[in-house]
Amino acid sequence: MSLPTNPVVLIPARMASSRLPNKPLADICGLPMIAQCYNRAIEAKLGPVVIACAEPEIAEAVEKIGGIAVLTDPNHPSGSDRIHEALQIFDPTGKHDAIINVQGDLPTVEPRLIRRTFEVLEDRDVDIATLAVEISELDERNNPNVVKAVAGFEEGQDVSRALYFSRSTAPWDDGDNTKPLYHHIGMYAYRRTALERFVSLPASPLEKRERLEQLRALEAGMRIDVALVDTIPLGVDTPADLEKARKILKR
Repeated sequence: MSLPTNPVVLIPARMASSRLPNKPLADICGLPMIAQCYNRAIEAKLGPVVIACAEPEIAEAVEKIGGIAVLTDPNHPSGSDRIHEALQIFDPTGKHDAIINVQGDLPTVEPRLIRRTFEVLEDRDVDIATLAVEISELDERNNPNVVKAVAGFEEGQDVSRALYFSRSTAPWDDGDNTKPLYHHIGMYAYRRTALERFVSLPASPLEKRERLEQLRALEAGMRIDVALVDTIPLGVDTPADLEKARKILKR
């Protein structure tokens, strides 16, 4: 087993957001949200951090704090396509052998979660790594907006192979709410070859049905391993989320 030796953190960001217009530039404790995300990724101390921007306004905000920004096609259908283009621009010679994809709306994410995602790639058979947390709120078990990672964790085990991801209540719990279900956290670490293969694949049937991009990888036979962690990072999607993030970072 051996980890990739030269990772890069890529953060996709775009202005379009129906619930929180101009989200990446929203002020959080004196910095735009994308700058706070950049700082959390820097604190993970894994390698260079690059913002894959859909618009020049985001690039300007990142460069203002001394960060690295790459302008990408604004019409990319997904964040993985955006980070792939940014990777080709930032590292055309293939120096970086792993990519950690951190979402651009996680200004309070703990750096240890970013590092944990990368560490799962220690197993050389893993193509893609991601995170999950055990669901503790009863209403989340049946909430289609809470994506479930279907993976079997033995007692004491904190990394397992993902068999599926679903918006449904999965795996079946037979009405027993004590049986664990796992909330998927949308942060990924890719081997470079895996990311390049992934973005070359067409959208798959289950991906389109569940509206979950990671199913494309599973349907193509790629291996995704899930690390079980103890907290869910706050995703900022609404004005209320933004206020929560401000309170957290003000402490």
